Amino acid sequence: MMALKVRIEGLRELEKALGELPKATGKNVLRRVLKKRAEPIAINMASLAPVRTGALGRSVDHGPIGRLSRRQKAMHRKWGSSTAVEWFIGAGTNPQSVTQEFGTFKEPAQPFARPAWDAGKMQMLGGIKDDLWMEIQKSAQRLARKRARAGGAG
Repeated sequence: MMALKVRIEGLRELEKALGELPKATGKNVLRRVLKKRAEPIAINMASLAPVRTGALGRSVDHGPIGRLSRRQKAMHRKWGSSTAVEWFIGAGTNPQSVTQEFGTFKEPAQPFARPAWDAGKMQMLGGIKDDLWMEIQKSAQRLARKRARAGGAG
């Protein structure tokens, strides 16, 4: 198995720029970028899912931790940062997703999640930085316009 190394430069500057926005705005920026970048992987994952009844492909989704089952939430550890945003891609609460992905002693594996991730991970990771800069700039401009309106009204 070959280890994957990804190097994304400019994250310190991004973190500083995000820190200059209000906390809620910064989290919304991160959510918008993650949603945009996760969508192609989720679509590919759904298309690669084995089709018997179609339930597995329909269960593939992406989103924040709120979409996980109670058990998945309990098993998941949150990061220490209050400004961290997490995004999940997968078959959610569908129990057949694990047996399809990894197989059983009776049935061979029919992976769909890992191939979708492998096909889209570099595009996703590479585009996050550019998308974040664009979203930070848009949010900063909206914030400046809002403050200018509030200052002009007072």
